[in-house]
Amino acid sequence: MLNSYDVIILGAGAAGLMCAGTAGQRGRSVLLLEQARAPGEKIRISGGGRCNFTNLHTTPANFLSENPQFCKSALKGFTQQDFIALVDKYRIDYHEKTRGQLFCDGSAQQIIDMLLAENRRGDAQMRLGVKITSVSKNESGFVVATDQGEYRGKSLVVATGGPSIPKMGASAFGYKTAQQFGHAMVPPRAGLVPLTFDVGMLAQFKDLAGLAVDAAVSVGKTRFEEALLFTHRGLSGPAVLQISSYWRDGLDVVIDMAPDVDVLAGLKQARRERPRQELATVLTELLPKRLAQMASERVAGPQRLADYSDKFLMAATAAVKEWRVRPNGTEGYRTAEVTLGGVDTTELSSKTFESKLVPGLYFIGEVVDVTGHLGGFNFQWAWSSGVAAGKHV
Repeated sequence: MLNSYDVIILGAGAAGLMCAGTAGQRGRSVLLLEQARAPGEKIRISGGGRCNFTNLHTTPANFLSENPQFCKSALKGFTQQDFIALVDKYRIDYHEKTRGQLFCDGSAQQIIDMLLAENRRGDAQMRLGVKITSVSKNESGFVVATDQGEYRGKSLVVATGGPSIPKMGASAFGYKTAQQFGHAMVPPRAGLVPLTFDVGMLAQFKDLAGLAVDAAVSVGKTRFEEALLFTHRGLSGPAVLQISSYWRDGLDVVIDMAPDVDVLAGLKQARRERPRQELATVLTELLPKRLAQMASERVAGPQRLADYSDKFLMAATAAVKEWRVRPNGTEGYRTAEVTLGGVDTTELSSKTFESKLVPGLYFIGEVVDVTGHLGGFNFQWAWSSGVAAGKHV
């Protein structure tokens, strides 16, 4: 039958491309439908154009979900080492930047070209610039109506991602499709995103915009130790992006600007040895000058260290190691690297990603309620979930 396939995959991003190559190489006839003019657009811009394609240290602990067990099967079925083996097969040179993050030596386009080559090996077909008008199901499978015609498939894979980075064409299409077929949703929200503050708070660190410092940032018992960046709107940098996935409205973020340093012992020593010095002067040994000045102003203690009681020194220590700030929000989907939440995993098979409600319907990648930490983990989820579905569709 014309325009009829074993598998139709909506979305030619990381998960969709991976699924298409896997299914095609099993002998399935595959059609990929993508609204953008080119496949793998998020891959192309990722990692500063070099694509942080996986992380050496990937474990289930690097993922957030209402159902933390769900990701285990897929991550075990196709590991970071499996993806690295594929990269090696295509002779793509790469390097470890930091904390297990692997980047292409060349460009992210190499990863896209590799995935497209895998698709060709499986004879997967692709249509780009396609606008989908409706998705429906009948006795023989699924019908996808588009501005380029109608396509039919025995299986339908939704790999359309979440609404983060709308300028890349991201949308909530996958969520709407899930709900159309009766699937519950874990409410989506922006993840790996800068935090914003109200006018009063911003006034405190308006002079710090552009300043970066290594810090430990925590919400509750969750803590990340990486770079923190002050911006005109609030806080960013890897440590803040990481903690943003755990932050909720009304919670404080606690910042330690001198992790692994015994600040109190250092201040007591300085009081003994340099009693005439000001607190801000001593703190510049730990922090950039502008940050040291801000911390000392928050303490509002005496001028000379000699006049500081232990209580004041403890307050100064807290100003450096336990700076509590309360964001008023995030920058939202506009700058979010990922979307938290999504299709509820309790209604999906963790081995195949097939819907428990609608046979032949699959959801993979970011559209599902599984979100990785910063550092290549979300790409690994795309590869792992794509392969899991691709082996079964």
